[in-house]
Amino acid sequence: MTPVSRRSLLCGAVAAGLLPQHVRAGAAASMVAQRRTRFAVSTYSFWQFKNKDLRSIETCIDLAAEWGFDGVEILEMQMTNTDNSTLQKLKQRAFVNGLDLCGFSTHQGWVSPDPEVRRANTKKTINSIELAYKLGIPTMRVNTGRWGTSANFDVLMANRGIEPTVEGYTEEDGFKWVIDGLNDCLPVAEKCGVTLGLENHWGLGRTADGVMRIVNAIDSPWLKTTLDTGNFLEDPYDRLEQIADDAVLVQAKTYYGGGMWYSLDLDYPRIAGLLRKHNFGGYVSLEFEGKEDPRTAIPKSLGMLQAAFA
Repeated sequence: MTPVSRRSLLCGAVAAGLLPQHVRAGAAASMVAQRRTRFAVSTYSFWQFKNKDLRSIETCIDLAAEWGFDGVEILEMQMTNTDNSTLQKLKQRAFVNGLDLCGFSTHQGWVSPDPEVRRANTKKTINSIELAYKLGIPTMRVNTGRWGTSANFDVLMANRGIEPTVEGYTEEDGFKWVIDGLNDCLPVAEKCGVTLGLENHWGLGRTADGVMRIVNAIDSPWLKTTLDTGNFLEDPYDRLEQIADDAVLVQAKTYYGGGMWYSLDLDYPRIAGLLRKHNFGGYVSLEFEGKEDPRTAIPKSLGMLQAAFA
């Protein structure tokens, strides 16, 4: 079955007169009037796995509020303590600063021929879902994982995110492992009310076709997409459009000072138009991945995104 976009479904219902008159009027108006885009910032933008003085989630929350963001997306790997008391204090800190905790960015990988590795990643992902629930976060970024045949991430980036499969296995094996792993997580996601967003993030998620193959195969309201503007290295706009209709969170890359691995000259007014076309109403979360000091680059990035989405 061909996927139906949110916007086309609404337009069809309005055109066919399937909605009451007052609802049709409101729906038609909503297709013209646009809500203000809400902007978040990923704590990764501050820490970048290297800035020790900006690792504290509390510091990231305080600076996000000071600089005018609406929300914060937490990178799980950045957290140094996940006991319930700490989680509730983070939730309170965001609340008193007028911020939403709007996303939880996690790492997992089912692309392994070892069933014990896959089971461990399922268990890890379920634990992350429960952390997001305790934090009151409604969506969680998930990955497919990758084959691990690159010596390290620098080598993977030098090869434009492409790596060979493990000898004796194919991508068909990998897709089955990922689909099975995500399916095992979805009952907990539904119970906790945490929508999983599969990101275009290397591995089998390196291509839009790969992301949507998994999302469409599972066909659950609890698995959608997290759209990363910076992870399609060639001809990004058509590929972003492929996953936009299912997007529950957008991660917007910027590269002030030059990218740590690469830089993309992204046309954000064009991306904003693309998202409006698909009736995206969720958070746009900044992921700063440049070499400039985050204290200057993050506010600069927010200003640029606000102008692009205005």
